[in-house]
Amino acid sequence: MTTHDQFQQSAADGFTLVPVVREVLSDLDTPLSVYLKLADGPHTYLFESVEGGERFGRYSIIGLPARRVYEFRGHTLSVREHGEVVETRDVADPLAEVERLRAAHKVPQLEGLPGFTGGLVGWFGFECIEYIEPRLRAQTKPDELGTPDILLMLSDALAVFDNLKGRLYLIVHADPREPQAWARANRRLDALTHRLRHGGAPYPETLQPKALDETDFVSGFTREGFIAAVEQVKDYIRAGDAFQVVLSQRLSVPFHARPVDVYRALRALNPSPYMYFLDVGGTQVVGSSPEILVRLQGGKVTVRPIAGTRPRGRTAAEDQALEAELLADPKERAEHLMLIDLGRNDVGRVSQAGSVEVGERFVIERYSHVMHIVSEVTGRLKDGLSYADVLRATFPAGTVSGAPKIRALEIIRQLEPVKRNVYAGAIGYIGWHGDADTAIAIRTAVIQDGRLYVQAGAGIVYDSDPAMEWDETMNKGRALFRAVAQAAKGL
Repeated sequence: MTTHDQFQQSAADGFTLVPVVREVLSDLDTPLSVYLKLADGPHTYLFESVEGGERFGRYSIIGLPARRVYEFRGHTLSVREHGEVVETRDVADPLAEVERLRAAHKVPQLEGLPGFTGGLVGWFGFECIEYIEPRLRAQTKPDELGTPDILLMLSDALAVFDNLKGRLYLIVHADPREPQAWARANRRLDALTHRLRHGGAPYPETLQPKALDETDFVSGFTREGFIAAVEQVKDYIRAGDAFQVVLSQRLSVPFHARPVDVYRALRALNPSPYMYFLDVGGTQVVGSSPEILVRLQGGKVTVRPIAGTRPRGRTAAEDQALEAELLADPKERAEHLMLIDLGRNDVGRVSQAGSVEVGERFVIERYSHVMHIVSEVTGRLKDGLSYADVLRATFPAGTVSGAPKIRALEIIRQLEPVKRNVYAGAIGYIGWHGDADTAIAIRTAVIQDGRLYVQAGAGIVYDSDPAMEWDETMNKGRALFRAVAQAAKGL
């Protein structure tokens, strides 16, 4: 699709990276098969979407191996190229540095392409709250996983799958200042097209099939410990410290099957608006999140608070009855209204005066094992601001922290036994031109060193039943428990 004349014109216009695009028919492939053929290794990713739990979003994104990865741990930035650290330096403001890294690349916007054609892809871990709220820096917790606070891959080689047309955009970025850049980009596109047509290595069988079930997962809290922590949260609420605190527990299990098989099982069991598989070398992150943290698109800021949960019914009639019960529950309605107000406040901090609106209100969205109440808040971004400012205003989501947010975060860090790491942070992308889409990292597994970790939370309020809150965390984890069991057994 990119012509040599377009490439030369982009070079003349001073662009430092130019997307060289080839469109191919791919009606016999799926996004997952394209990932396995073209990526399937360290520093790659797959993003898919199922909207409303029923239909696939138009585009799926397959990230080919990233040549450069940015890792922030505290205020130290490490830059990796081809897996090796090539630069380490201290940065005063990591979120501002992320924006600087994005803006360092001057890339033309070509017509007729999907919304995302490259940029920064990865996660902002929960502990990024320390960059935003200095009060929280004094509270240190054991770091069980040791993942970077921010990990972003420079995604300049990718494939975007058009699920509507059954076509695939192969995108390779080239620096027009380098000799033979156009020829090298086209040779790479030739090689990718060949691999797409002739397939990759045969998909391996599960080496050691193993039966797993929910009872094999070990809680870092224990049921008794979690219930005791809920009682402590209620004491804080009765004392007037907070209205709501989202307390979570982490469960883990030994795991030696292929991580991508967890994704395969999860996308079938629990299709969601944000489905992702990220392989960053020694760690894989697999998720099926129902909730955006924040989307920035064409200057429009969007958040969609999710709060209020019931398990799915065994029959259609039972499902409808549970929906009616959920919508009539005064505790759930009050909690959801509080989070709408929090969303309006967060969006309002970076939006033009008078532009904040609540669109959908109290809509029920259904997933494989649970249903939720969902609303939507939007605003128009103030001039001169970027995604880094939006993240600073909205992170972390009220649905994984509580209200008032800072005091809720202090209570969480006091009572939870370890750092949350990726859980309850943000996963997604920031495009070359500043648009971004990030999900809250819930319904998400982290696989590392032969062990798989799942984390889930429950919103505690003054009249919460501690045993029911434990059950809610288990209900939220159930789709992942089942996906892990299927992957361990062999698909």
